[in-house]
Amino acid sequence: MTLAKSENLVPWLRKNLLKTPLDWIITAIIVGLCLWILPGLWNWLVWDATFVGMNRSDCTGEGACWPFVWSRMGQFMVGFYPEHERWRLALLPLWPLFFVLGALLFRGSWPRRFGVLTGGVLGFPLFGWVILKGGRWGLAAVDTAEWGGLLLTLFISLCGIFWSLPLGIILALGRRSKKPFVNKVSVAFIELWRGVPLVTILFFSSVMIPLFLPKEMDVDKLLRAVIGVTLFASAYMAEVVRAGLNGVARGQYEAAYSLGLGWVRTMMLVVLPQALKMSIPGIVNTFIGLFKDTSLVLVIGMFDLMGMIQAASTDSQWLGCTYEGYFFAGVVYWVFCFSMSQTSLRLEARLQRNHAASM
Repeated sequence: MTLAKSENLVPWLRKNLLKTPLDWIITAIIVGLCLWILPGLWNWLVWDATFVGMNRSDCTGEGACWPFVWSRMGQFMVGFYPEHERWRLALLPLWPLFFVLGALLFRGSWPRRFGVLTGGVLGFPLFGWVILKGGRWGLAAVDTAEWGGLLLTLFISLCGIFWSLPLGIILALGRRSKKPFVNKVSVAFIELWRGVPLVTILFFSSVMIPLFLPKEMDVDKLLRAVIGVTLFASAYMAEVVRAGLNGVARGQYEAAYSLGLGWVRTMMLVVLPQALKMSIPGIVNTFIGLFKDTSLVLVIGMFDLMGMIQAASTDSQWLGCTYEGYFFAGVVYWVFCFSMSQTSLRLEARLQRNHAASM
């Protein structure tokens, strides 16, 4: 078995890494960099690292001080969310499970199942808001100022992901509309939000919007940030979807109209499914960028994962542990972004197989 694998490895190396003189040079450079970087990285991460301790003085080695991460893991995950209320996090998976089961009950009725699933996806952030914030259903109220860490990062990014896609589809269709008013409004919205940095939008939503609201009207700062992030992401999503719509052949429209389908049914049943399938890489790329951009909420005083790590590294007991926190954050971000990327690839492959099978 081992011999067979080694026999297959040599042709693969010659074909992919050592085929041309330029391939030899690039491979040699990469191998040299790995031999130069990996030993030192291994020593810092594992060999010379400290894994047990109570404060920075216990980390006497030259490697990483991992007790900093272990001791602050709770804050990195949920911020200052009360410990006796963290059981609510276990309730969040009940919402998608409920709507998936509801969709399965409507066998043979795709529009109803699609409606149930759509309502479940769009309503999940609202359900999370009610469960985490409390104040009803017998749950104690927890101020959003106590939210933080990965919990805050996921909440903002999921709200932006779930709501920016349908809004982006509407804007893309509006930009392609032949009605001047709808077209101009969609173009103005997209260009306005794409032309302003996300930091400016967050600052405006946190500081400026309350100045224009009545004194008796108080909108939660987290909610304002979520709205700003969603509108910002929807403008980019609209262009991604519009590119997919432009990729659909004109014959698809003509075939649908010849069958007697109106504009709405043509878009919903023929054009949009094809456009969204072609737009999957761009959509997922926008999702990944949105997930990483949530770290900018630190500028408005909200401590997501990166904000909690920066705040924890200023603790007098853990001075000098910034690199460990940043490495931990990098691993977390990479896991989520890589998972989204792999999910996108599997979805593309599945849709491609289904398309080939239908032909």
